[in-house]
Amino acid sequence: MNTMIKCFCFLALLISTSYAQQPKTVAVAPGVSLALANARSAAISNIEYKLHFNIPAEQTAQIISTESIDFKLNKLIYLQIDFKQNIDHLKRIIVNGKTIPIDFRAEHLLIKQEYLKIGNNHIETEFIAGNESLNRNKDFLYALFVPDHARTVFPCFDQPDLKANFLLSLTVPTHWKVMANAAKKDSIVMDNSITYHFNRSDKLPTYLFSFTAGKYTLINRVMKNNNMEFLHRETDSAKIKFSVDSVFAAHRDAIDFLEDWTSIKYPFQKIGFVSIPDFQFGGMEHPGEVQYKASSLFLDQGATKDQFISRSNLISHETAHMWFGDLVTMKWFNDVWMKEVFANFMADKVTEKLMGKSTFDLKFLQDHYPAAYGVDRTLGANPIRQQLDNLQEAGSMYGNIIYHKAPIMMRQLELLMGKENFQKGIREYLKKYSYGNATWNDLIAILSKYTKSDLYSWNKVWVNEPGRPVFTSEIKYDGDKISDLSLSQTSEVGRQRIWPQSFSVKLVYPAYSKVLTVNAMEAKTIVLEAKGLPKPQYILFNANGAGYGLFPVDKQMMADVYNIADPLERASAYINTYENMLSGKGFKPDELLMILLKGITVEKNEMNLRLLTGYMTSIYWTFLNADKRESIHVLMEKTIWNALTEEPLANNKKILFNAYQNIYKSPEAGKRLYDIWFKQSAPEGVKLQEDDYNSLALTLALKTDTVNTILKEQLSRTKNDDRKNRLVYLMPALSLDVKERDNFFNALKERKNRQKEAWVTTALAYLHHPIRQKTSIRYLKESLDLLAEIQQTGDIFFPQSWLAATFSGYNNKEANAIVQDFLKSHPAYNPKLRDKILQTTDNLRRAQQIVE
Repeated sequence: MNTMIKCFCFLALLISTSYAQQPKTVAVAPGVSLALANARSAAISNIEYKLHFNIPAEQTAQIISTESIDFKLNKLIYLQIDFKQNIDHLKRIIVNGKTIPIDFRAEHLLIKQEYLKIGNNHIETEFIAGNESLNRNKDFLYALFVPDHARTVFPCFDQPDLKANFLLSLTVPTHWKVMANAAKKDSIVMDNSITYHFNRSDKLPTYLFSFTAGKYTLINRVMKNNNMEFLHRETDSAKIKFSVDSVFAAHRDAIDFLEDWTSIKYPFQKIGFVSIPDFQFGGMEHPGEVQYKASSLFLDQGATKDQFISRSNLISHETAHMWFGDLVTMKWFNDVWMKEVFANFMADKVTEKLMGKSTFDLKFLQDHYPAAYGVDRTLGANPIRQQLDNLQEAGSMYGNIIYHKAPIMMRQLELLMGKENFQKGIREYLKKYSYGNATWNDLIAILSKYTKSDLYSWNKVWVNEPGRPVFTSEIKYDGDKISDLSLSQTSEVGRQRIWPQSFSVKLVYPAYSKVLTVNAMEAKTIVLEAKGLPKPQYILFNANGAGYGLFPVDKQMMADVYNIADPLERASAYINTYENMLSGKGFKPDELLMILLKGITVEKNEMNLRLLTGYMTSIYWTFLNADKRESIHVLMEKTIWNALTEEPLANNKKILFNAYQNIYKSPEAGKRLYDIWFKQSAPEGVKLQEDDYNSLALTLALKTDTVNTILKEQLSRTKNDDRKNRLVYLMPALSLDVKERDNFFNALKERKNRQKEAWVTTALAYLHHPIRQKTSIRYLKESLDLLAEIQQTGDIFFPQSWLAATFSGYNNKEANAIVQDFLKSHPAYNPKLRDKILQTTDNLRRAQQIVE
């Protein structure tokens, strides 16, 4: 009996051990789960895609395509190939020379182990390419696959750590031009089409594989022995003449700087870029085929200094990605912020070199801090590094925290380590992981070798947790001398934390000032240098703008702010005072508005003037009730117009003109602007171009309450087809007929009417302008209902921009109630989308407390 029991137990153990050794099958589910990605990356290597797309001239015709995938398996797995289309898009599949039945479930083409082998495998497919991420227009298209949209177009392993080489060929109409990651190898002309073959690409993740084809103009240049090619659709000869040389030069300068800073030559075989009308983003960093929004590259003679700096910064950002994100790629999209933080951080360094430290510091402050605060102060604040279980949620990782808080964090890290040690660590990181993948922990491990500071503890609060600190000050005097000055920091929300950081405070006296450095590494920091100094008139906290958080505001400082000589210090004061107003501290909205209105008559720094007018218009439309706007708009119109008239600098005049156009309400101001538009006669010293008159026509149509032909006339004046199409799309959103506006909004429920996302968000901003909110408020609930679909079908920034365009102008109780009711009635709502709602409706929430 005992022997039988022992045998039975041994057999059971043998069976369980054998079962445990069987490879676990990953569940077949929509998207690309982390479990699937890990299983594939552990088994698959040496991937090469050979793809052919036959692209017809007719926009709606199918794109018949073929593909072969070569790869190596180090162990047999139940293979899942990602393809987010209906099964009718798959026509044939051959695995290792054998045609097999098509097994397709939950967005995956499934290959059983019996068809595969250890070692090299070869799969061929015939399919119809998906249109969603090919962005097909009447006479051009472009592939945009970030973060997981390659699988919507062709079958692939759509995850960032399965890099592959691509052999691409495109058949297109003969009059179309093409560009892809690799250089063109050859071409074959046939009747009404031409087939281009491209060289084997560098190793890329699927989200960086891209191409464009269409009616473009091609420009080639050689810059410092680098061949560069540029495709565009611009038709304005003045813009072309004014912009093309600068665009090439900006790429050359960025490459020169990054090669020097990283000590790595440009890491890809080709330099190419394409300008796309109404592109979804500012740019996208596909090696050899960087895509840009056309309006960001092509500037005219009316462009401001800020626009030129922004263009340079954008080009530097996308170029920096060639090293940060393309050469070294995150292993999983939870670390997508790494490529963005370094792209922004390095772009800022290029700006610093090209434009000087003072311009760089001011731009860094204005570009990053307000945008980061705009999320970090909200109830939906997210950390820089987030959890991601499925790649189909990756789009929700993007936002102002990774683009703007992360560079602030990185700057503090560089200060902590020292510039030289920081650069050594980054160079080692790039060299070690070139053409591969890495995680944030991989980088921290390398950087830790170059500093004595505890980067792991520092990382926890800055990277892994959301929020910002609130600083309070305490000052004691012994007679007329300071006996003690201290700063304490607490968390704005959540558990108590300490954000280690350095910044300055400035003690201001009648005839001089004293700047002190604060190293805030503890909950309370005593500023030892202050002891024994005379009592100041006031203190400017975070004077150099390097500190991150909410700082105290001395009201006497704001009374004297326009006498502060340093533009950076003034900007820091403006930002901090505005943030305090939002928090219900310091000035009330109408009080701060009057202070800022005074500032536009004396502030001469262009970037600061833009910041001031931006805050003014935000307060005017969002934090004043309708009665207060009615009582103050004439004063604002007169003050802004007088400032514009007296302002000697053309760029500042343009900023003031735009502010006037934004806030005007009176018939007198309307007539003045109508005459400017109708006669195309700009105010003296103001340069207005076609885009400006388009914008003015849209504003006039919005604010004119009588039937008019403004937009029809503007349409007849517009020569560029792409800009004409945009205007035609926007016209119903600006109609005086409420039913026509209703029809426009209802049409947005169909995906086909949301294809041009930049047009959609512009239209929504007009539809929900405060002037139209009495009729548009009924769209709010349905806009929230559509959000999940927007996230599933749109590009990465669309959910955020959809919400922002919808809610940013509202401040009333009814709108706030709609948001709160939606959140309460959806307790299990997607957490990341819930956060997006809380972020974009934060001003609406705050308005309930601070709008009187």
